[in-house]
Amino acid sequence: MKIKKEIKKITPVFLLNLYHYLLAFMGAFLHGFPSKKILVIGITGTKGKSTTAILVGKILEETGSKIAWLTSATIKIGEKERLNPYHMTMPGRFTIQRFLKESVKAGCKYAILEVTSEGIKQYRHKFVDFNTAVFTNLKPEHIEAHGSFENYRFCKGQLFKATLKNHIINFDDENAGYFLQFPAEKKITYSIKNSKPEMFFACNIQEARTGVSFSVNNINFNLKLLGRFNVCNALAAICVGILQGVSLENCKKALEEIKTIPGRMEVIMESPFNVIIDLAHTPDSYEELFKSVKNIPHNKIISVFGSAGGGRDKWKRPILGEIAAKFSDFIVLCNEDPYDENPKQILSEIKFGILKNGFNQLNLYEILNRREAIKKGLELAKENDIVLILGKGTEQLMMVSGRKIPWDDRQIAKEEIKKLRT
Repeated sequence: MKIKKEIKKITPVFLLNLYHYLLAFMGAFLHGFPSKKILVIGITGTKGKSTTAILVGKILEETGSKIAWLTSATIKIGEKERLNPYHMTMPGRFTIQRFLKESVKAGCKYAILEVTSEGIKQYRHKFVDFNTAVFTNLKPEHIEAHGSFENYRFCKGQLFKATLKNHIINFDDENAGYFLQFPAEKKITYSIKNSKPEMFFACNIQEARTGVSFSVNNINFNLKLLGRFNVCNALAAICVGILQGVSLENCKKALEEIKTIPGRMEVIMESPFNVIIDLAHTPDSYEELFKSVKNIPHNKIISVFGSAGGGRDKWKRPILGEIAAKFSDFIVLCNEDPYDENPKQILSEIKFGILKNGFNQLNLYEILNRREAIKKGLELAKENDIVLILGKGTEQLMMVSGRKIPWDDRQIAKEEIKKLRT
């Protein structure tokens, strides 16, 4: 890993770009340029990509078509679905092209891809013919990897530059104008704040313990998914469906059948206390998640989390701590993916933000071992409390000191819950 980083440092940028470009071409060439034989939908943004991709897939299945998706949560081709084993949202060029080829072979009409800034930076989107590009939102993330927010946004925009047919854009995001500038045959915007002609607008939003409801064009949607942010994800998916000829009524039918999104506000246990798993790992996603959880009737909130190492967005660590302290009654800090960083140092940076505004230090626990931390969070819980296990969602690996450790927050939580009950 360190050798790879050193090689990157001394290699001229144009040679790195050429290397990535040629890999992208070879991946597409060896697999027969499969994206030319299937309708590809690319979804980009800081948050909501996986959920939106899965919602889009469920809606398009209402047309009777076979679909495929490649998300950080799961990979689906036709009737076969499995957890994503790659520990990355947008895997390498050969993997993407192989996925598209297998989707075509399985008779799928649509393939839905999450498209990341790092993936675009490495040309993983090249030689993929996108029919539709979807923009969910944009917040500071991966700034250290890209050098600036502007560079990060530029990479996201390359998906829209490469997609000439359909663009779907979250009008509420302050960066919407940037994505609207790219030419396309058809553009659709959606919003939960603005009602304008030819815009898909959700109103009458209500959050409850069992899900979220809203209305679009006088049709009421009752989702089993938790969180106001899922209204935005649903709107983006509805827009894709409408572009592909799915009626609003059939969009409603498909969305209301979905019980959960793996690793996204996924309820592992409801009684005597709630246990919820979520991938949240940025300040903005923390704010939205905690605000949604606050709307669920509860006594106390117990949060179990850490932050990724390897030089990934160090700036956010104290901010995550500060946000968690604002909403939580107990906090258990632990490893997330420390990579080659000192895990104690990562926790100390988060802790700084937690204690900044007077959080009771007696209610703060530092347990590096993530399993033991989850166990502690569950032991602290009483009736009607909520235990939040954040940062990894459905990820199947933990990166510790150059080693890949098999991991699944959901499975670990279930095992520890079982131990508590015996």
